[in-house]
Amino acid sequence: MIALIAAQKAGLLAPKNWLSNIVAGAIVGVVALPLGMAFAIASGVKPEQGIYTAIVAGIIVAICGGSRVQIAGPTGAFIVILSGITAQYGVAGLQVATMMAGVILLLMGLAKLGGVIKFIPAPVIVGFTAGIGVIIWVGQWGAFFGLPAVQGEHFHQKFWLTVQALPHLHWATTGLAALSLLVLIAAPKWRWTQKIPGPLLAMVLATGLQSQFHFAGVATIGSAFGGIPQGLPEFSLPQVSTGQLINLIGPAFTIAMLGAIESLLSAVVADGMTGTRHDSNQELVGQGLANLVTPLLGGFAATGAIARTATNIRNGGNSPLAGIVHGITLLVIILFLAPLAASIPLAALAAILFVVAWNMSEVKHFRYMLTHAPRADVAILLITFVLTVFADLVVAVNIGVILATLHFLRRMSMSVEVVTQNEQQIGVELIQQGLIQLPAGVLVYSIEGPFFFGAVENFERALAATHTDPKVLVIRLLRVPFIDITGLQVLDEAIAQLQRRGVVVLLCEANVRVLAKLERAGVMATLGATYYCADLASAIARADVLSAD
Repeated sequence: MIALIAAQKAGLLAPKNWLSNIVAGAIVGVVALPLGMAFAIASGVKPEQGIYTAIVAGIIVAICGGSRVQIAGPTGAFIVILSGITAQYGVAGLQVATMMAGVILLLMGLAKLGGVIKFIPAPVIVGFTAGIGVIIWVGQWGAFFGLPAVQGEHFHQKFWLTVQALPHLHWATTGLAALSLLVLIAAPKWRWTQKIPGPLLAMVLATGLQSQFHFAGVATIGSAFGGIPQGLPEFSLPQVSTGQLINLIGPAFTIAMLGAIESLLSAVVADGMTGTRHDSNQELVGQGLANLVTPLLGGFAATGAIARTATNIRNGGNSPLAGIVHGITLLVIILFLAPLAASIPLAALAAILFVVAWNMSEVKHFRYMLTHAPRADVAILLITFVLTVFADLVVAVNIGVILATLHFLRRMSMSVEVVTQNEQQIGVELIQQGLIQLPAGVLVYSIEGPFFFGAVENFERALAATHTDPKVLVIRLLRVPFIDITGLQVLDEAIAQLQRRGVVVLLCEANVRVLAKLERAGVMATLGATYYCADLASAIARADVLSAD
């Protein structure tokens, strides 16, 4: 109830805001109708299941999510994953995987992991969303051109078989699809249709033409699925075996991770448009509850929909009331207008998905990254994109994140320096001790940056560069914000080796957290309690005494 409570505290549920939110919710509901059916069909399930998903998930996320204006439902990003799960495990398997993903999202939200998702690098996100866009686009060629179904395990196989089938396109189907696509592209630019949702206009026009002229061979929702039943399905628990549950763990995690990324990206976009701030952990809780409940009422995986959320905001939606009205609008449509859906051509829905795929691909953003991003980021972008298209979305994201992490660690390790401090750099501390230069046989090293496993090589190289062992080695930790176990072990071993060679080691200026880790890891025991100094001036004074012995 976080979204509702936040809206109530902000005064957004007052009667003066009702009309704008009701209008926005109704508009988004109309927009969601063709999208829900198109996403459902592309995911391998019945078109009405997309509407069920938008109704149930839309209302639950509006009430329980972490954003006041989030609109949830089926999205294009899920198509590739869900269609594969449906093909392998059936609709029941898809629904069970969705429920399992709901539990994972719920646990992620309760564990306060909402902020972690934000650390997935932009090249990875842009690469896999562009890849998904390409897969959706090519995957809809059959419905757009009226081609026979093709069989192929991998994208390149399906692509080549589809290209070979293009000469056998169905002209009436292609004509309706092309007309629908033209309307989708041109409607937002025409003054008299700007306020009518493009997907609705294209779907109504194509449906009207098919109802009037009954083009032979044009596939419709009626001919392919027998139409759409009126009303919501009864509550039912999907049947699945224990073996399938184990097999569905991987797909469930994939749905959960993709849903988390998509919903939080949508919430961030909404924040930018409204000037508000969402609760990422509560958003994951809301998405988890939605995905847990929706399959029990005939739906499948849902997440925050960026385009529909933006449509909601642009039309005046500023509270969860709009999301609730969006779901009620779809419920009213399916209760009273469902029989009219039988004549909707699948070609019109394919045209809608063409536009969805184009928007998902973010061609301008993709091209900008290619031409302006650092070479390492460009490589990560292209690798993620290619793997998404030709291998697997999960593999692509995992490898993309791993490569981005390794690149980050490399850059971090390069930024860590172990430098020798000269008299000019520590002049103030020397003056405090009445000295003008360091005592003979004393060296001062400063570690500058996080002392983690990636920076260990720099430290070892700096020690090796000292050809003649000093009497006393002072190691400054002032600029070490944190240290990991590898750094602790290397430092401990280095101190022990230096001591065996007769070098006295002093540590100084560690912050409270680093000092606590030094003590807990036993480094202070190796060093000796009297060989740690709070500041450099004290360390120099101590080194002066020790070097004279």
